[in-house]
Amino acid sequence: MKNKYCTHCRAEIICNAEAIEQCDCKKVNLSQETVAFLAGTYHKCLCNACLMKIDGLVAAAKGMPFPTRRSEMIEGVHYYIENGYFVFTELYHLMKGQCCQNGCRHCVYGFKNQHL
Repeated sequence: MKNKYCTHCRAEIICNAEAIEQCDCKKVNLSQETVAFLAGTYHKCLCNACLMKIDGLVAAAKGMPFPTRRSEMIEGVHYYIENGYFVFTELYHLMKGQCCQNGCRHCVYGFKNQHL
């Protein structure tokens, strides 16, 4: 076992990838949709809090159409306003379906921290 960092929130975690069945992350039951989503991300190891958070985002996005026009976006769900600028939420990024690789503040794909 060795100390690593969650590739989403950067919290220190103890990873037991050598014996993955005994790793702390195995305590979190993820949906098949979440497992499939995570397989297509840049994440390596995630803390249990982030695993549960992403599982909740995947569940929330299920059946919710992606807003293709500004008029379809819901403030607080898809974005919020900060200093006059639109900031997209984690849910919006997840619903977008792919990473733009711009290092977005609320990226759920792990790109913003992949080099750390």
